[in-house]
Amino acid sequence: MRLDRPGFKEFIISAPKFLKNDKNRFWALKGVSFSVNKGECLGIIGRNGAGKSTLLSLLLGVAQPTKGSVEVNGKKTPLLELGAGFHPDLTGTETIIINGVLLGHTEKEIRARMAAIIAFSELGEFIKMPIRVYSSGMQMRLAFSIAIHTSPEILLIDEILAVGDESFQRKSGEPLLNLIKSGITTVYVSHNMEAIKKICDRVIWLEQGEIKAEGEAGLVVEEYLKAQGQT
Repeated sequence: MRLDRPGFKEFIISAPKFLKNDKNRFWALKGVSFSVNKGECLGIIGRNGAGKSTLLSLLLGVAQPTKGSVEVNGKKTPLLELGAGFHPDLTGTETIIINGVLLGHTEKEIRARMAAIIAFSELGEFIKMPIRVYSSGMQMRLAFSIAIHTSPEILLIDEILAVGDESFQRKSGEPLLNLIKSGITTVYVSHNMEAIKKICDRVIWLEQGEIKAEGEAGLVVEEYLKAQGQT
């Protein structure tokens, strides 16, 4: 049963309340219902095990709700486990094309952006080598460069991105922030409360799979920190 209907909203996730006396199942999310407006950055906070990763999996479409429904209207670009799913035998160039197509672009469109993607990744001649010779940092740099050069409509971000070395982290942070602030609809999961307050318009606090609080970023973060004894 859908609890809301999409209009100008970018996507909606809804689910009915589950029976409290169902002792044979663990519900990762219970009674969670929210919407995200187009161009909004929604932060998701909560302790480990609160249901944040499950929520991102549902939005991404790699998991399906046991009850209720999820609706996402737009091209999704995940920045979750950068480099996950790269085939070790493909070269960097082949990886760019395949991942760009998976993100909804034509091969012609990706080839037009190829030079910019390679330049930003700073991989140089390694771009012609198979992924299996890449370090984890090199894979993350390539994945990040693909993501920010493929015109995302919806960004799904898990945690602060530790992309490569410190120099590349500084370099990648600004374009990511610019993307979010340019009107890209974003769902941002993090334990970094300062980043949440800086980046997000609104925040949802998850506690044991349920929404504990929702509202303006600074207010919800302060409430959360107070509950954790950090203020």
